Amino acid sequence: MAYRYLLSVNCHLSTIHHPSAIFACMKVLMVCLGNICRSPLAEGILQQKAKEAGLTWKVDSAGTGNYHIGEPPHHLSQKVARLNGIDIAYQRCRQFHPNDMDQFDLIYVMDHDNYQDVKRMSGDKWNESKIRLIFNEINNSNDPVPDPWYGTEKDYHHVFALLTTACENIIQKYSQSNK
Repeated sequence: MAYRYLLSVNCHLSTIHHPSAIFACMKVLMVCLGNICRSPLAEGILQQKAKEAGLTWKVDSAGTGNYHIGEPPHHLSQKVARLNGIDIAYQRCRQFHPNDMDQFDLIYVMDHDNYQDVKRMSGDKWNESKIRLIFNEINNSNDPVPDPWYGTEKDYHHVFALLTTACENIIQKYSQSNK
């Protein structure tokens, strides 16, 4: 017998947890270091994929650092997203907050440093069951998503391709009963 999560108006899942629960509305957070390259791309890609799949998911992104708060994503992240039909220009960088642990059902980090930073920043709100390395959705490895910050446009295209594969797998994995 499947149990449904109880939902409030803002799509927040209750604390009822059951392996066969049906996710009617998921809240997913993407996290990288500065919230300027990788996590904005992941946010935009997953939002687009969820929309195309008819899912009512809320997707957001954050950084563990406070270097770019309030800034739009890196111009090459915006360009590569736009070339792939996704607009991320409206996004603004923000820093991860411990309350994000309560607000999101899944939190995907781009690398091991992000994982450790989220763990440290979460303090007593830390919930390991919500955290995933996004690369695990591609090949079940603990590989990091490369940071294109110091790279060329080609690096941003590579990261976009990796994140697209991960996001497609996330949709497939969690959407079976989520419409």
